[in-house]
Amino acid sequence: MMFNSLKIYKHKAISMEAVCQGLSKLNYSGGQGVDEPGDFAQKGDTLEIFPVNFSLPVRVEWDFDQISKIYSFDKNFTKILEYDLLIIVAYFKKVHHYLSEDYPLEGSLRIKAGDYIVHTHYGIGKFLGTKKVKTEEKQEYFFQIKYADDDLIYVSKENAHLIQKYINLGIKKPALTKLGTKQWEKTKEKVQKGVREYALSILKIEAQRKLIGGIKYPKDSKWQKKFQQQFRYQLTPDQKKASDNVKKQMQSSQCMDRLLCGGVGYGKTEVAMRAAFRAAASSRQVAFLVPTTILAYQHYLNLQRRMKDFPLSVEMLSRFRSRLEQKNIIKRIKEGKVDIVVGTHRLLSDDINFKELGLLIIDEEQRFGVEHKEKIKSRRVGIDVLSLTATPIPRTLYMSMVGIKDISLIQTPPKERLSIKTKVYPFSIKVIKKAIQRELGRKGQIFFIHNRIKDISKIAKKVQSNLPDIKIGLAHGRLPASEIEEVMLKFVDGEIDVLFSTAIVESGIDIPNANTIIINNANNFGLADLHQLRGRVGRRKLQAYALCLRPSLDKIKSESRKRLELIEEFSHLGAGFELARRDLELRGAGNILGKQQHGFVWMVGFDFYCRLLKKEVDYLKEAFKM
Repeated sequence: MMFNSLKIYKHKAISMEAVCQGLSKLNYSGGQGVDEPGDFAQKGDTLEIFPVNFSLPVRVEWDFDQISKIYSFDKNFTKILEYDLLIIVAYFKKVHHYLSEDYPLEGSLRIKAGDYIVHTHYGIGKFLGTKKVKTEEKQEYFFQIKYADDDLIYVSKENAHLIQKYINLGIKKPALTKLGTKQWEKTKEKVQKGVREYALSILKIEAQRKLIGGIKYPKDSKWQKKFQQQFRYQLTPDQKKASDNVKKQMQSSQCMDRLLCGGVGYGKTEVAMRAAFRAAASSRQVAFLVPTTILAYQHYLNLQRRMKDFPLSVEMLSRFRSRLEQKNIIKRIKEGKVDIVVGTHRLLSDDINFKELGLLIIDEEQRFGVEHKEKIKSRRVGIDVLSLTATPIPRTLYMSMVGIKDISLIQTPPKERLSIKTKVYPFSIKVIKKAIQRELGRKGQIFFIHNRIKDISKIAKKVQSNLPDIKIGLAHGRLPASEIEEVMLKFVDGEIDVLFSTAIVESGIDIPNANTIIINNANNFGLADLHQLRGRVGRRKLQAYALCLRPSLDKIKSESRKRLELIEEFSHLGAGFELARRDLELRGAGNILGKQQHGFVWMVGFDFYCRLLKKEVDYLKEAFKM
């Protein structure tokens, strides 16, 4: 089945007018700016477009009648990433249904010579580079791809949507497909069968949720309006849109299962709080599940502050509570006397029984283990679920892209928010000292991340010996809960200049006065972890800094070096999506779709597997009118 798309690539001979006409046919709206996906705007000799499958808009520049440059840009019009080729797909406002494996999930093709690729029609090959080929009309560059027995095919840029990079499950290389045989067709048929079973199992859960139905909440009450008016800031356009989508689903009779994805500090928590208040004010209980005790404590304090003018009970379940306190809270939850409870995996324990659970909010779902996720699944039926993430794991990201999970993107940064200047340095006391002195010079505070408990005290003493006047604090997972709580409160109150901590502060903790973070041995962290840690700073209008310290290059694996290069390169606002994709390419797909699907992903590559899955999901939804 054919689908509508527009290929834009460097040196393509096409007029701006023709591109604009093509965009209009794809349901894009022309105007003065590119605020949302589906917009395009002509700005003199350049054209700005916000492709529907991009997290940032792009700018296209011409040199006479040829396209000369294509690049994405942020709200400050800073160039982020250059592209050789873009695939602009049609914008469907109500339903992203197409029933075709030729439809690309991503709008750009990033491959280099030596990469394995998957061609939808021919199978797995090796990309050799581009080659100039003389056609009947003119000479053009084609993608040159090698298959088994050194057979070659040439693919034009207009057919680039048929190619995708092969991403596997690990280091095992794929076998090249033999052309002129039915090998690829048989492989596709085998994978399609497995994909169909997987899609059916997922949609069975969705159908179950729809059959059971959800809670239909009333329209905005006076309380709801008052609660929302108390928010100190103006909602960004994306925040408002996300909040409206959540409200619409909660006011329907269907269960919500929505992913709320946005950069660190972009306001996901406010959207979640409004949903929590809506449920609690309608006499339904809310479970707010978070990965760490520190994040639970911060959400608890924020919820208490926001709910103080209303007769709603907010509690917390984590190791910051004594056994006696936990026992009392659990009893009150069962009796329906707790409206909102924030907690770590303790909330998933068998002794927790809600009287009237209506909403489950999950912050950073990817940080929970397999066992915890199974318990989460068992509690999802019949209630609304809202998942929050700053850097979506590929599973969650692709589940949203293939239409299994609803997604709201918060891509608009808060007003006056600046990107965090990120630099990678060899470990140096001189660099550390300079960074701390610079931050203290503007009355700020500093996070120092050292993720090894056994020598964190040693590194803290070493830094303090060079800066004897600084006030330091220490936080890690083996300290008593009361001690961690005391240290964090002192840091919040400004009594500590530098907090030496393990990665327990990675998720969500918000200290507006801390605008420098130093990450020691940054080479040992994943891309998503580095992005999360970097997000602990930069919450104010001041320029924030993230320093990633590493050992000498000869002691670092090539993969680690690549991660450090990427975290330095992608430091712009809204980089989370791009980093999630790059992390997938760097580490492989891993166990993200369950053990049974592993072999199928290896046989056709992750992207093509997802194309087949989306085709199947769309087909089943169409067949069963879901």
